Amino acid sequence: MHSFECHVYYEDTDLAGIVYYANYLKFIERARSEWVRSLGRDQAQLKAEAGLVFAVRHLTADYLIPAKFDDVLTISTEVLEAKGARMVLDQRVLRGGVLLFDAKVTLVAIGANGAAARLPQALRAALA
Repeated sequence: MHSFECHVYYEDTDLAGIVYYANYLKFIERARSEWVRSLGRDQAQLKAEAGLVFAVRHLTADYLIPAKFDDVLTISTEVLEAKGARMVLDQRVLRGGVLLFDAKVTLVAIGANGAAARLPQALRAALA
């Protein structure tokens, strides 16, 4: 499991001072980028070397408790499944160990031609 920490800035909140719902998707996207980087690769490198990019195919999200301005959030990323061209991740946003947001994210690897492409062996090995 990978963890990424971020702060809630004023720009992340709405008029009520709570995190605007769409910004949770930005937080988990940043955490995914850092997670890939922690595997010894980055997304630009995957594109340059293997011609692959990742696209979100499906996402389910539960908004449980609102985050607020100046909160310190921890976003965890855990691989639930990785096979073929697809990965399923569990991504959670927590504040002080309390679960605020939970998402299941299905990613698909896409090749330069726009079609689904198998995950590279080196990436599959890093995920195992």
